[in-house]
Amino acid sequence: MVVSEETTPHVEGDAPSKKAAKKAAKTAEKQQKKAEHKGASQEQSEASEVDVSDGRYGSYKLLQSDGSYRDRVYVDVKDLSEKAGQDVWVRARLHTTRAKGKQCFAVLRQNSSTVQLLISVNDERKVSKQMVKFTGNITKESIVDVLATVVKTASPIESCAIKNHELSGREVWVVSAAKNQLPLQVEDASRPETDDPEALKIRVNQDTRLDNRVLDLRTPANQAIFRIEAGVCRLFRDILTKRGFVEIHTPKIISAASEGGANVFTVSYFKSNAYLAQSPQLYKQMAIAADFDKVFTVGAVFRAEDSNTHRHLTEFVGLDLEMSFKHHYHEVVDTIGQTFTDIFRGLQEQYATEIEIVGQQYKVEPFKFLDPPLRLEFPQAVKMLKEAGVTVGDEDDLSTPDEKLLGRLIRAKYDTDFYILDKYPLAVRPFYTMPDPNNPKVSNSYDMFMRGEEILSGAQRIHDPEFLTQRAKHHGIDIKQIASYIESFSFGCPPHAGGGIGMERVVMLYLGLDNIRKTSLFPRDPKRVTP
Repeated sequence: MVVSEETTPHVEGDAPSKKAAKKAAKTAEKQQKKAEHKGASQEQSEASEVDVSDGRYGSYKLLQSDGSYRDRVYVDVKDLSEKAGQDVWVRARLHTTRAKGKQCFAVLRQNSSTVQLLISVNDERKVSKQMVKFTGNITKESIVDVLATVVKTASPIESCAIKNHELSGREVWVVSAAKNQLPLQVEDASRPETDDPEALKIRVNQDTRLDNRVLDLRTPANQAIFRIEAGVCRLFRDILTKRGFVEIHTPKIISAASEGGANVFTVSYFKSNAYLAQSPQLYKQMAIAADFDKVFTVGAVFRAEDSNTHRHLTEFVGLDLEMSFKHHYHEVVDTIGQTFTDIFRGLQEQYATEIEIVGQQYKVEPFKFLDPPLRLEFPQAVKMLKEAGVTVGDEDDLSTPDEKLLGRLIRAKYDTDFYILDKYPLAVRPFYTMPDPNNPKVSNSYDMFMRGEEILSGAQRIHDPEFLTQRAKHHGIDIKQIASYIESFSFGCPPHAGGGIGMERVVMLYLGLDNIRKTSLFPRDPKRVTP
């Protein structure tokens, strides 16, 4: 009979085994006590040692602007290579630490720049074991002040942005300590995206990032993304201002839905209701009627669309422009198209470092564009899609899959990621769109695309109040609700056209990112209103 280990009866041979186990337990207890005694003795020994670093490390008291250290000059991490051999003060975050014996290696991070810090026991430099141990115990993400010598390294430090120099620390002070348990590690959130199964295990998912956005925004890629986004806004402003445009600021609380339809947020407004603006459309056009000639605005736009996609937000930043023209709305189309190419070129020339940093985490193809930009008419796009096996009606709008396929076809044929589609069917455009004078089924309207996704929709607007009323009735719109809009054209208004751009979408597509939430500082969508 086979007997299991658990039910095997005791035999005489077990007795010595019990004695051996008892003896082993006593031996282990003695070794533990010996180790504890040795550890205590070591700590006592360290405590009794003269700390040559006394007064050179620790935590500052709460900084309340009492005037301390006002004469201290700090050097930015990105500029450290220019200070080789010099002692410098640096304020940065403690990205990582690794203490071993008499040395502690740390990485300091400042925005998108990182540098290695070495704290090594050295009596001449007054660096003690206690200082090494203190540095190794500083919590990640704490802000520290470091006095150190900039030293050239024997070989490049590939894990840091500053590769050929490191900091040899002399003083370390904690300015603001981070708590010990962080909801995500910035080091993990900064890892390059890859399909490697091992890397996927430590990838920080999107909801965790957005729930803890302050930490997530500290990654080098995010620091670069939002500097590029600031660049898009600055270039947009500068380029249009040089072309004679005037920046205006339009109301975001309005009395009626600016775009019509139900996709509007209703807000309580004293004893009645108001709405959050879906577009500055009405006010841009009123400014043209008020003789401002060329206007633009940068501001929040609200869309109550229950769209949980990679490219939709309920609140985004709109870059809108409107201008009068003399003879043809293509004067406006050309101005907008050239504005885009100037923005793209400005990003290439002024934000190359930031684009490179984003590329270290998100691998994408560089953005391509032509100057002047490619402009096709809607029937040409339909023809290209039909040749690729997609059926599109001459009076139908393009679906999202159609637009993406068209983007790939145009990239292959014309080697550009940016293009303009002109002359959309009138049936798929808003009531205020001017019809084509030569074809009643076509409109003087246009969309602009980046990597096969729409980033601007625009048109020549109807500036005649009677014709505008006629078109509104044709679309079944209550004239009473847009009476003030129509009235603004009854005092005489120049022919004009314009368009609206989603800033976050432009940055997402320029960088080739897969989700608009990566380019929204604190995104708002149907499921997220915090933080």
